[in-house]
Amino acid sequence: MTAAVKETEGFETQRNESLTTKIQHVLHANPVFGPLAVLIVAIIAFSIVNPRFFSAPNLSLVLAQVTVIAVLALGQTLIILTAGIDLATGAIAVFSSILMANFCVKLGVPGILALILGLICGTVMGALNGFLVTRIKLPPFIVTLGTLTIFFSLNSVVSKSETVRGSDMPDIMSWTGTTIPIGGFRLTYGSIIMLVLFAFFFYALGRTAWGKHVYATGDDIEAARLAGIRTNRVLFSAYTVAGLLYAVGGWILIGRLASASPNVGTEYNLDSITAVVLGGTSLFGGRGGVLGTLIGALIVGVFRNGLQLGGVEVVWQGFAIGLLVLVAVSLDQWIRKVKS
Repeated sequence: MTAAVKETEGFETQRNESLTTKIQHVLHANPVFGPLAVLIVAIIAFSIVNPRFFSAPNLSLVLAQVTVIAVLALGQTLIILTAGIDLATGAIAVFSSILMANFCVKLGVPGILALILGLICGTVMGALNGFLVTRIKLPPFIVTLGTLTIFFSLNSVVSKSETVRGSDMPDIMSWTGTTIPIGGFRLTYGSIIMLVLFAFFFYALGRTAWGKHVYATGDDIEAARLAGIRTNRVLFSAYTVAGLLYAVGGWILIGRLASASPNVGTEYNLDSITAVVLGGTSLFGGRGGVLGTLIGALIVGVFRNGLQLGGVEVVWQGFAIGLLVLVAVSLDQWIRKVKS
């Protein structure tokens, strides 16, 4: 009788381990499944707690709030996929927005040209990070920590800590904040730009040689180099493109705030990393994708909005997001242990 009981317990344990292993394999092959499940559960839960959460006006607000962070997180995804990190995300975005505003307001540059110059400046800032990482061989954490301080300092110098009002700028600068009514839902042009960018990079990372090289470099840079991939060029391109995306985020930020303010963006660096991590992209590089990042950004927006509607204090909203990040990183560590 005892032997039969032990045999039954052993069978149950083996079956549970088999189920756990299957889940581990599924999440390893499809990193987006985990965050998607979290997003769906969160939406259902907050809709039950407060029926106003699922209303069209509130969902419009959530998407508008998420748009800037999602674009910045898209650039951050490219860096993290290469096993790097970018702490200068918010600094580049805000400084780019200040440069755009000052080009047209203080220097009298036409709006479209000021926008192009601002995007170029953001790209150059990203390229500087890439140069320091690939040529000077400095760790990404140290490089972007240094440029974070440099760009925020230059931001204060150029802006003189003054906000440029949207009414003083050409319409093209605040155009991204213009809304399109769709029934009760209001979609901004900034959100449309964000979705187009995600669609483009979803294709670029999944269907082009450049995208495959980004994944290979992040997964094992030495193996990628031995396979003939110019890893330094891949890394440099990732930081450069990320800089351009941050500048686009700065443009969308002007539309969102109807102004260019030097006093925002201090939390954007961590928010972008949070969205990437919650979206299932591994901090160790080589695994993840932009679809997960979009879902991760939505998770952050949904949680903050839902907790706010539920009357939860701001400090506990931050606690909940921090807890989510720890769970996501722990889950990533567990998934990476999967045996092929």
